Parts: sequence; C-alpha cells; structure tokens
Amino acid sequence: MTRAEKALRVRAILDELYPTTPVPLEHRDPYTLLIAVLLSAQCTDARVNQVTPALFERASTPQEMVRLSVAEIRSVIRPCGLSPAKSKAIHGLSEQLLAEHGGKVPDSFEALEALPGVGHKTASVVMAQAFGRPAFPVDTHIHRLAARWGLSSGKTVERTERDLKALFPEESWGRLHLQIIYFGREHCPARGHDLAACPICGWAATKKRIREEASKRRA
Repeated sequence: MTRAEKALRVRAILDELYPTTPVPLEHRDPYTLLIAVLLSAQCTDARVNQVTPALFERASTPQEMVRLSVAEIRSVIRPCGLSPAKSKAIHGLSEQLLAEHGGKVPDSFEALEALPGVGHKTASVVMAQAFGRPAFPVDTHIHRLAARWGLSSGKTVERTERDLKALFPEESWGRLHLQIIYFGREHCPARGHDLAACPICGWAATKKRIREEASKRRA
C-alpha cells in the first residue's frame, strides 16, 4: 500500500471516529488560545484546563496581563511546569501584542513566531484553530503516529509536517491535526501498544515499527 493510499484510508477512519473535533484546550478567543497552547508545552491539556480558568479570571486580555507581574503569572501557572520561562513569555508577548499589534493576536506565521515563547507548532495551532488558516501543527502524538503508520520517516518534526501536508488536502489539515491527537490518546499509546488490535496500526504499521513495538513489549 502506498503512502497516498494509506492516507486516504487513515482519513476515512478518523472521519468516522471523530466527526466533530473540538479544540481540547479551553479558550475564549485567539489570545486565550495562544496562552493555553503556550502553557501546554510539556504539559497535558487536562492540566492546562485546570490552570487557565484562574489565570483568565485575573487576566484574559493583553492589557490585563501586562498589569500582572511575571511573578504573579508564575504563581498561577506553576502547575503547568516550566513556569519561569512560560510566565516571562506570557508577559512579554502580551507587551509585544500591545506595542506592535494593537493588542490583537496577528494572523500570520511570521508575526506569531516573532512573539516571545511562540514557536512554529504554537503558531500553527493558532493559525489553524483561531483563524482557520491552512496549517498542520505537529505535536508529539502526530510525529509519533505518522512514523508508526509509515506516512513519514519520522526523522524530524519538520519532515513529518512536510510529508503530511503533501499527503492530505489543505482543507483537512486543521481537522486532521485534532483527529490524530484524539486517536493517539484513545487508541494508540506510545508504550505497551498492541498494534494488531489498533484500528489503524493493525493494517498501517510498517514492519520496522511492528518489530520495534514487539521488542519493547518483551523488554
């Protein structure tokens, strides 16, 4: 089966399993989504959703956020991990939004990636989910599953993004990003996974991945 054939079948299965794809991070607008995505780095969405209500109650706009000190922000977001860097980034990007964008989150990759603490993946999520722009954010779930399914070599996140964009139509990227995340969490764990019983791995996993998973289970 070619990669293109696999991609068609993967998409059909994901559309059946996840006809609707709500953004798992609770947010109100592009700014609160940006902050939530930034907080999700090396942290679960569930933990972020526990923390953001208290943060957004105190500050849900750049104007309100800059009135808080970095220490105050850090005290609220500490459970998310990496709080020293994240609190500085949240305060800094809020200042930059006010100084350069009239307090609005910009809808371009270049402007988003110029904000403190905002990398390509975070910018991609905001572009896709807040503005409906073509973007295929690749997180650890997607990077892992694309390699497991033989849709990409999996050598780098950048390579995975390029491969997936080439395989799937542009209008499906934002939806697939969420569908694959949901599938990875519910059906396709990183460890102890029975590939044969998986709705996608059962037929899509490469021989190399099957050998690797079998070796992990024996270890």
